[in-house]
Amino acid sequence: MRAAVLAVLVSALLTGCRRQEPRAPESGAGSAPGQQQAASPTPAAPPGAVLFISADTRGYLGPCGCSENMRGGIGRAAFQVQQARQGGQPVLYIDGGNSLFGETHLKADQVPQEERKAKALADAFRTMGIAVRATGELDDTRGAAFRQGLGLPEIPTGGVKVLDAGTRKVGVVAAASGEALVKASQQAREQGADFVVGLLDQPLEAAQAAAALPGLAANLVVATHSASEFSAEENRLVRSDVPVVAVQSKGRSLLRVDLTYAPAKGPFTPQRSQGDVEREVTALEQRIALLDKEIALPGIDPKLKALKQGKRDELAARKQGFLSAPPAPAADVNGFALRFLPLESNLPSAPDTQALVKAYDADVGQLNLAWAKAHGQDCPLPEKGQAGFVGSAVCADCHPDATGVWERTKHHHAWETLEEVGKQHHLNCVGCHVTGWQKPGGVCRLDKVEGREDVGCESCHGPGSKHVDSPSPATIVGKPGQAVCVTCHNTENSPHFDFATYLPRILGPGHGGTGKSGQAGEPPAK
Repeated sequence: MRAAVLAVLVSALLTGCRRQEPRAPESGAGSAPGQQQAASPTPAAPPGAVLFISADTRGYLGPCGCSENMRGGIGRAAFQVQQARQGGQPVLYIDGGNSLFGETHLKADQVPQEERKAKALADAFRTMGIAVRATGELDDTRGAAFRQGLGLPEIPTGGVKVLDAGTRKVGVVAAASGEALVKASQQAREQGADFVVGLLDQPLEAAQAAAALPGLAANLVVATHSASEFSAEENRLVRSDVPVVAVQSKGRSLLRVDLTYAPAKGPFTPQRSQGDVEREVTALEQRIALLDKEIALPGIDPKLKALKQGKRDELAARKQGFLSAPPAPAADVNGFALRFLPLESNLPSAPDTQALVKAYDADVGQLNLAWAKAHGQDCPLPEKGQAGFVGSAVCADCHPDATGVWERTKHHHAWETLEEVGKQHHLNCVGCHVTGWQKPGGVCRLDKVEGREDVGCESCHGPGSKHVDSPSPATIVGKPGQAVCVTCHNTENSPHFDFATYLPRILGPGHGGTGKSGQAGEPPAK
């Protein structure tokens, strides 16, 4: 027995030794007395440059945090750019536009928050050393004067900017149509650009058509404006003579372009010899996606969840290693390689950029609350014959059993989860954490939320005033369907939501179910 234990200990020690990084010899080690070993020079980076491209950020500083392992965050993006600058090659950060706001029109109560957020984004871009950016309709929500007042380096639509990138020049052009893109790309070549990036203020399909137009002198076309809020949930790459990309929206990914330079100038060729790396990354992403789904399962045992989260972080780190390593340069060829960098939850954030996000979070709640107190209007009364919201306390008078079930669900603590992170006055969040947001008889002022906190009975069953006056199955929504749930449990906030899986979590005796009430998979309350 002692021999077996000793064998295990020796094996563990040997394994630990194998994992250690090799140590450099100490000064003079292995040399004749009086001699000092020369330090090994740091290998020089191969000739080239790195481009980082963002687009369609839609006013997002970071993910909402409603689910585990959500991608995104301007702090994580900044870390990737700042880290690359330590590699010895020129690094250019380019923004494709449609980044400052998420909507083309704002309500009056949204203005303080959204303007403050746009300013925070602009400051974050500066910490990333932004070289140039295009603009789109989601940048002009508060007008061209507001946008220009942010002081960011911009290219006008149809314009050209040629940037130094070591021994080559990178041309960045912006356009709103394929024809304008052709013209601007030709102008970039005339101005000496060796590699041309075309930023097209259109969705992916229009960008594909533009890439096939005769006379296009771009090496890469980036579609910078998704068709709708939820139409850019994934990164997209269309390989063709001129590659076309669409970056995952809302700041959840970056596009990295690695340029490698041959001794002589010449045309750039896409590098497609990364098959092994791409296959490994794809396999890791599939495993990560499966773990994400398992981690998000309602009622999962906390210990099992922690184990799966640890494995998930390990796989994400491996994937990041593949994506961050520069590609091997092609001999005697000017090449470029395209890679998407998903900004996973386990990635670090740049401290200076993240400080800007924290400052925004601290300011915006106060701004919104002050606006509500000064200018807020109560919700209108329901029109004649229409139901209004009455609050969960009224429902409890006649439905004590259902109320008891609800009180043991996470819906009952929805407002509390916002208070814990200081976001109870953020307009992007509050609508899914109160009952009847912006509806007759509901909540229309952040300073008057009392009695409507949490995801209450009427969030699912509809406004209850008519049911209170005339209790009947005909005056209330008895069994709300999936369409009600996905107004908040959408692909962004709850990407792994499954109606059949989640529904039992809110059912119980007296509330549509016969089994144990409340959070399934957990011991009953004592």
